[in-house]
Amino acid sequence: MNKNKLLKKDRQFPHTYVIVFAIVVICGILTWIVPGGSFERETVVVDGIARQVVKSDSFHYVENTPQTWQIFSAIFDGFVDKADIIVFILLIGGAFWILNQTKSIDIGIEYFLKSSKKLEKNRLLKKIGVNNIILVSIMLMFSLFGAIFGMSEETIAFIIIFVPLAVSMGYDSIVGVNLCFVAAGLGFTGAVLNPFTIGIAQGLSNIPLFSGAEYRMFCWLIINIVGFTYILIYASRVKKNPKISPTYSDDEHWRELAKNSDEQITKQTPKSAWYTLAFVAIALGIYSFKFPITNMSVGNSGFEFAFIPVLSVLFVVSSFFLLRKNVHFFILNILLFTILFLIVGVMGYHWYITEIATLFFVMGLLSGIAFGYTPNTITKHFLNGVKDILSAGLIVGLAGGIIIILQNGQIIDTILYAVSSSMQEAGKVASVSIMYLIQTGINLIMPSGSAKAALTMPIMSQFSDLVGISRQASVMAFQFGDGFTNMITPTSGVLMGVLGVARIQYVKWFKWVLPLILILFVLGLLLLIPTVTMDLKGF
Repeated sequence: MNKNKLLKKDRQFPHTYVIVFAIVVICGILTWIVPGGSFERETVVVDGIARQVVKSDSFHYVENTPQTWQIFSAIFDGFVDKADIIVFILLIGGAFWILNQTKSIDIGIEYFLKSSKKLEKNRLLKKIGVNNIILVSIMLMFSLFGAIFGMSEETIAFIIIFVPLAVSMGYDSIVGVNLCFVAAGLGFTGAVLNPFTIGIAQGLSNIPLFSGAEYRMFCWLIINIVGFTYILIYASRVKKNPKISPTYSDDEHWRELAKNSDEQITKQTPKSAWYTLAFVAIALGIYSFKFPITNMSVGNSGFEFAFIPVLSVLFVVSSFFLLRKNVHFFILNILLFTILFLIVGVMGYHWYITEIATLFFVMGLLSGIAFGYTPNTITKHFLNGVKDILSAGLIVGLAGGIIIILQNGQIIDTILYAVSSSMQEAGKVASVSIMYLIQTGINLIMPSGSAKAALTMPIMSQFSDLVGISRQASVMAFQFGDGFTNMITPTSGVLMGVLGVARIQYVKWFKWVLPLILILFVLGLLLLIPTVTMDLKGF
């Protein structure tokens, strides 16, 4: 009977599709209530890229554009608008399905867990908690990625790795999502050198790029301490009693996969693996000759190094020895160097969705070929992966319809004008707090940091001059307002993609992450106060 009650309770949760479509309808209703309005735009070149930004004091009301049947066509337009992320998700799903079928990740997790248990023999490490060290190390790495080069969409690919790992370690899928997505989100919010938020916002505000890094570094540290502590406390509770997890029943999928991986795995090194290594070695040799030196951009500075030749040599040499042991280790090596080349590509060659999706797609193909799969088998596994992850792609397109309705209804500028006008009579602390609230509110309907910076910073920087606070403070308000709610807003294609891949219902995620978001929101408000009350370097 208790089981029936639990099942009944689960059925009461609205489906994620229902929630997102309801928001689309609500936005459609708002287009009938909120007057239409528009700012004039001008083209400004920021860091070598031309962007359309708002002209100050240019707001004017326009004829209303109420949305009716468009709430249905917005879904189509949302799919078109988010096509890059949707295709990215489908390619990632297909590529990792091929890799997963080789059981290489399962073997990697098995060896990882065995190695971590050996570390418990050390008294100090056992007292601190080996698992805590592992979790913090992974989260710290992704937080740095978020803070330095704005990792966001890329985390979708890592969900397929860290959710099974977290479940295998005795945690749940929520912990797995926290390891990469939330950790990167914390780093993204406390960004020090993120070119997509800090760089654009400071450029539009006409202040030195990446200035004020000292205080941002302090903020990044505090945000991570608070966020990591919250996650570790939850992880510890789930470890002690897995059934308290809101996703316990949903995680049966991942537990079943772990059970299947315990079956006898044939360890082999087919000839196709050696052919694959030879082919990759030739390809890497060509690219090493073509790109002998890479200029890695770190914030406003950079440094040159022969990253591609060095990584190529390391891959070929390590793969040679690993293939002598087992093809599974070679495939894991392909995965590892895919991630390393991803970092070089993003920071050195400004890769984005297209290049990253292609990289992982090739990784999947190489894994299948190395394992000895025929072309038909690889195709079959790829299509199975696409089918398995299709729901994640669909929800991203559906969520994209929310933005389309607001844009077509011409009410985004009206909302921005109304809320920004409320700052004119406020004091310094109140003004920066209102900026923070405005940026947070706008982020709920417009998660794109670069687009939001182009929309709001030309106005906010002008307001900061009028009320006597530094433009640097308004950038900080944008930075915090842009970051925290990315982890909760249903308009974020990245969040919906992450939850879809992790098989977590949005309502369950919302209930879990809301307390953390509220804590971080208050923390952000407290960290903003010194920007107007203290003499900080760069402010």
